[in-house]
Amino acid sequence: MRKYVVAYVCVHNSCRSQMAEALTKAYYSDFFDAYSGGTETKPMINQDAVRIIKKNHGIDMNLTQRSKLIDELPQEVDLLITMGCNVECPFIPTQHREDWGLDDPSGLDDDAFIKTEQLILEKIQSLKSRILSGEIKLV
Repeated sequence: MRKYVVAYVCVHNSCRSQMAEALTKAYYSDFFDAYSGGTETKPMINQDAVRIIKKNHGIDMNLTQRSKLIDELPQEVDLLITMGCNVECPFIPTQHREDWGLDDPSGLDDDAFIKTEQLILEKIQSLKSRILSGEIKLV
């Protein structure tokens, strides 16, 4: 079975998209090759997101990830997931595109980050299930 390239895109590529990339790599690397990028970057990933993902999943995003522009995404992306940034993303060729509409937890308490991480995990599982069921058709 081939792996599908999924790209998570958000404005700054510092929080939600980084969490999604890390969680996809940790739990779904047998099914997805995960990447993230933004239309702008930040000097570092949101450190609250880093702390929560490390605490709850043992993943240190500071060691494996950095804020990147969408220019660094692979040229061929099967699935493009926008995180709910309320901005128009530049055109990125893809077979399937959807917006997850996630609120940005930046500046909020840990519960907001935990809720976001749980929603991301649910949405990744749903994405995989919809591909396997044929609801999302990819070549």
